[in-house]
Amino acid sequence: MAEYYLAVDIGASSGRHILGHLENGRIELEEVYRFENGMDKKDGHLCWNIPRLFEEIKAGLKACKAAGKVPKSMGIDTWAVDYVLLDGENRILGNTYGYRDGRTKGMDKEVYRIIPEDALYARTGIQKQIFNTIYQLMAVKQQEPENMEKAEWLLMLPDYFHFLLTGNKMSEYTNATSTQLVSPETRQWDCELIERLGYKPSIFRPLHMPGTVVGPFSKEVEEEVGFSCEVVMPATHDTASAVISVPTLTEDCLYISSGTWSLMGIENDRAICTPESRKRNFTNEGGYEYRFRYLKNIMGLWMIQSVRHELEDKYSFARLCEMAEKESDFPSRVDVNDDAFLAPDNMTEAIKTYCKKHGWKEPETVGQIAAVIYQSLADSYAETVREIESLTGRHFEAVNIVGGGSNAAYLNQLTADKSGRTVYAGPGEATAIGNLAVQMLKDNQFAGLAQVRACIYESFGVEKYDPS
Repeated sequence: MAEYYLAVDIGASSGRHILGHLENGRIELEEVYRFENGMDKKDGHLCWNIPRLFEEIKAGLKACKAAGKVPKSMGIDTWAVDYVLLDGENRILGNTYGYRDGRTKGMDKEVYRIIPEDALYARTGIQKQIFNTIYQLMAVKQQEPENMEKAEWLLMLPDYFHFLLTGNKMSEYTNATSTQLVSPETRQWDCELIERLGYKPSIFRPLHMPGTVVGPFSKEVEEEVGFSCEVVMPATHDTASAVISVPTLTEDCLYISSGTWSLMGIENDRAICTPESRKRNFTNEGGYEYRFRYLKNIMGLWMIQSVRHELEDKYSFARLCEMAEKESDFPSRVDVNDDAFLAPDNMTEAIKTYCKKHGWKEPETVGQIAAVIYQSLADSYAETVREIESLTGRHFEAVNIVGGGSNAAYLNQLTADKSGRTVYAGPGEATAIGNLAVQMLKDNQFAGLAQVRACIYESFGVEKYDPS
């Protein structure tokens, strides 16, 4: 009988339950459940529907039971920065805001009144993004001080879902680093910084590494889903899980975890917190075994996802790539990291407006819109390669693309052409595979990270794109 492990991988637009097991030395995957996700408008804010997400988590567990494939362990990963505050009776205080909500506007200035931006970066190594938890908590302090006062726990979202499954409240390291409140030296919360900012220090509990056992299902969950299993912390930040599964990652290779966001960087054994690194907006997020993911957040496939939804999902992503390729000579470009594309009411119009404002030819057809997005993304990737080489003094021969975006052959070839680097693409389900890998490592199925990466390469392979 195969021993199954379950990755619950929840992204900003969808979630999936993926079972993994070892067979003839390879990792085999099976998707047993998938559901939609997205932010809802509530009281004029963009929020996550946490009760609905937890029902979806349990529905996927029931699907495992129905398939006769009960996992030995399971773990949940999600996007970063979003959290819940719990009171003494474990009730969520206030709304569970989504990172695209606008309530953090101006909160960076409030933080910098207490600690200057350059000093904050030197202390945490985390790039400034207005939705980082540090700014979200300043919004709580300024706008909902009663919730900060009542709070007894802060849990990042995957930690909260683990708590709902087990009754045990534990905080995982990789996701916590995205808050901009963790020290890269101690690898724990920066309590002095937290106190200076006026946040409640007692709500920040000790951080645990991926592979830590949270506990078995509570009796209530066991009775509802029909079985119990061990909950094991994966790298709960989805990008940290994705980087674990990069199959060809060596010291002379870069990676892009390509999905709603494109996270592009290298794996480091130390944080780079220099002024030049801050100016280029690079970040040092926590990784498996205290590695640092030295990377830049790039807007990613969010733009093409949004355009596709505005077209009522009429075209597949493969079709959009084909249409873009036919318009490859269309000259216009956008800065994919411009705030105009973070949460526009209409992405298509935002792209047209940007082009018009900056003197570019305005795209008119779907193919032209798609071409602008893909060409601009590849330009951003190529520029990021140059920045990383400048900041590290190293040369990188190749780029590894994992995640859903690794299936975009047109974008992969553009990336190779514009960067002048060989591109290796795959696996597509990188985050779930990385989640499963941690569970298998914890269960002694592999001797270490190098061995599990070699197995991932053998199991899923890669597509190679040479610069033309």
